[in-house]
Amino acid sequence: MVLAKVIGSVWATKKEEALSGSKLLITRVFEPDTNKELDIIVACDYIGAGIGDIVIITSGSGARNAQGDKDMLPIDAVIVGIVDQVDLNK
Repeated sequence: MVLAKVIGSVWATKKEEALSGSKLLITRVFEPDTNKELDIIVACDYIGAGIGDIVIITSGSGARNAQGDKDMLPIDAVIVGIVDQVDLNK
């Protein structure tokens, strides 16, 4: 899992039929201790995140498991949490 900030949305009028109704958000992964910006990930959102939110993203098999009853959707990354606070012990 990684922490990321939601920076935008993806709108696609033509896409894989199984993705109909899925909300896709553009996120920027960051290091929580330095705030260094890393990769950009497009993640599927089932929990209602919005632009500016800090979110937890899981990918790979974790993303497939997080889809629940949505068998075999072509998704690599899923938002599984909206972060309220991050505390680091330095």
